[in-house]
Amino acid sequence: MATPAATKTKLIQDFRIGEQDTGSPEVQVALLSERIKGLTDHFKSHKSDYAGRRGLLMMVSKRNTLLKFLKSRSRQRYEALTKRLGLRAN
Repeated sequence: MATPAATKTKLIQDFRIGEQDTGSPEVQVALLSERIKGLTDHFKSHKSDYAGRRGLLMMVSKRNTLLKFLKSRSRQRYEALTKRLGLRAN
């Protein structure tokens, strides 16, 4: 389930740090969160899609890894991102 190009572009513009930024942890976490949200909706109607569920778990793991990296580098950026995306209740 791919994210539409317009949504992806908007997320990149909203979460980027610099003018040409497309790969910062903030952008990557935002893109992964959007894909995770889409797959979560997909699984409400397709309960037996086990291959898709595996992909979802891999994306959640990748997002957690990126969040841990960001937390180790800059606690302020981590807290701002999690608050903005509504990910954690810290």
